[in-house]
Amino acid sequence: MRGPLAPSHVPIARSRSERFDDLVLDAVDRLRPQWGKQLAAVEFAVEEVPPLSELGDGPSTGSEPIPFGRADVARGQDPAAVVVYRRPLEARARDRDTLGALVHDTVVEQVATLLGLSPETVDPGYDDRR
Repeated sequence: MRGPLAPSHVPIARSRSERFDDLVLDAVDRLRPQWGKQLAAVEFAVEEVPPLSELGDGPSTGSEPIPFGRADVARGQDPAAVVVYRRPLEARARDRDTLGALVHDTVVEQVATLLGLSPETVDPGYDDRR
């Protein structure tokens, strides 16, 4: 894991991974007005791919798709975290707009898991994009 995401200054040329990080931060920022208090102690991070432990026995045949993210509850000194997997999302998206929507949905789904709520409760527009 590269570590928690933090807003950064906008350089002239942004790498693909930096643009992806921005999509994750944008998704989190869209949730903060309503869920800021609950998200204050949650770290958001990006990993390239899910760990092998989350992939089962091999490539998905439909019953267990490759995950786009995960939610980790707080344990001891480790804060709660939402991790978004960049490469599976980029592979699924056909363009930047689709990628932005997929990232947002993934963040909403993982935040919903952490909060014990439905994705539609976390973001009432969630189901409209499906």
